[in-house]
Amino acid sequence: MDLIPAPASHTRHPDRADAVLDASTVLAAAPGTGTTERWLRATLGAAFGLPLPPAPPGPDGAPDPGGVVALRLDPGLGPEAYRLTTTADGSVDITGGDPAGVFWGAQTLRQLLGPDAFRRAPVRPGTSPRVAATRIEDRPRFAWRGLLLDVARHFLPKDDVLRQIDLLAAHKLNVLHLHLTDDQGWRVEIRRHPRLTEVGAWRPRTKRGHRASPLWDDTPHGGFYTRDDLREIAAYAADRHVRVVPEIDLPGHSQAAIAAYPHLGNTDVVDTSALGVWDTWGVSPHVLAPTEETLRFYEGVLEEVLDLFPAATSPFVHVGGDECPKGQWRASPAARARVAELGVGDEDGLQAWFVRHFDRWLAACGRRLIGWDEILEGGPAHPYPAAAPPGALPTGLSAGAAVSSWRGYAGGVAAARAGHDVVMCPEQHVYLDHRQDAGPDEPVPIGYVRTLEDVYRFDPLPPGLPADAAAHVLGAQANVWTEVLDSRSRVDYQTFPRLAAFAEAVWTATLPAPADRDFPDFTRRMATHYRRLDALGVAYRPPGGPAPWQRRPGVVGRPIEGAPPNV
Repeated sequence: MDLIPAPASHTRHPDRADAVLDASTVLAAAPGTGTTERWLRATLGAAFGLPLPPAPPGPDGAPDPGGVVALRLDPGLGPEAYRLTTTADGSVDITGGDPAGVFWGAQTLRQLLGPDAFRRAPVRPGTSPRVAATRIEDRPRFAWRGLLLDVARHFLPKDDVLRQIDLLAAHKLNVLHLHLTDDQGWRVEIRRHPRLTEVGAWRPRTKRGHRASPLWDDTPHGGFYTRDDLREIAAYAADRHVRVVPEIDLPGHSQAAIAAYPHLGNTDVVDTSALGVWDTWGVSPHVLAPTEETLRFYEGVLEEVLDLFPAATSPFVHVGGDECPKGQWRASPAARARVAELGVGDEDGLQAWFVRHFDRWLAACGRRLIGWDEILEGGPAHPYPAAAPPGALPTGLSAGAAVSSWRGYAGGVAAARAGHDVVMCPEQHVYLDHRQDAGPDEPVPIGYVRTLEDVYRFDPLPPGLPADAAAHVLGAQANVWTEVLDSRSRVDYQTFPRLAAFAEAVWTATLPAPADRDFPDFTRRMATHYRRLDALGVAYRPPGGPAPWQRRPGVVGRPIEGAPPNV
């Protein structure tokens, strides 16, 4: 069967006949399973040329037996869990603990039907796909199984984002973290601040490779998503039981916004009217000014973002909160006066003040703030004249605020011990823009070597984490930063096949400890999975190394030698 991710339990029944899908097969969808019904008809129906009409009711109101794909709900299975069985009469029954569980069961059915099920039209017309007699019981290990896609550094068109959602769903991943703003580009249309996209979405040129590279691409680069584009992305994801987490970076990583609206910057120390959207990589020194006007501006931005991403499917909003250089604040008389006025002690306290303001603001809007692990800094040693929200934890953040732990495990461990929910995404382990091999042909090599096996042995729960803290680890996400990924094919190369290994690490509830995992068996199953990726048109890294057209000779990267620290 070669399923990826591996299910919790899988039993074959060689004494039973296969279930066959053909022109007579019907779909019997119970109330609440409509998203899966539509998806099956659109995907399997197209791949095999099958109509999959609704099942006619039998005499007792139930569909007649035989030739049925039945979709049912049984809350007793638990969230996102499912059971897939083939019956003696040749039907397929998918029962989910909730609508998402039914959908994940349908994704397993697609894999059982073979790589042709991943194509958009029949390649063997007249063939009736079969499912070997089987029973699968499955449930996810973690509730948050995500991928960060950085569309700020290199813009990806809307259709590429929709494709990425389909690829996540195919691997039972359920969170798309969209990094929408940064120094190098602003990608979301904001009606009340049109210059954010008129100016902030475009840069005149782009550094090729790491910032130490002497190479430039002098083609202007940019793009943005309209409001309707983002509504479409959110709705498309929701139909596939994928949550979208929009990220609007502040108070650092903000040069594109300042280029569009110079008053947002520290005008008493730099001529912000002369700034453009940044054309190179790294961390820009241009950060937001700590003014009430800046707060009101970003509240207006976030009001529109909340309107585009419904609370039911996007309960979290990411505000960044990381890598905020303090040089301009230290040089700014206005910023130093603001430190004194707020009583936050120093510039670190000023950064924390920014984050805590939007923590309270989002909570009042019924959403939850999530930010990089720097949001834990700058408090509680600093006093805040504005009272902390009810239920605030020792960090000074509200109890609902969550942390993306990127600098290692330590920030996540500290947050979990303090009572905050955590998403583990340590750079040393699951940054998929980092190189996959030490060989000289790896395109634009960045960071530590993280092989397919390394990612397969990743565990979101570091050893020794107490049970009460471990309960706050929502799960994990892999991050795909695009400074050196300038096309969809480059994103594919860095992401796959490692995302398949990551998916198993966060989905498979029965996966043993990292050292005990059966990587040879995973490699065996990947032989089939590569054929699925081929059918989907994914430009993954071949097991033997990059193809000639995937290499980027002469483009400077930033490889780091040795094993990454486990911090």
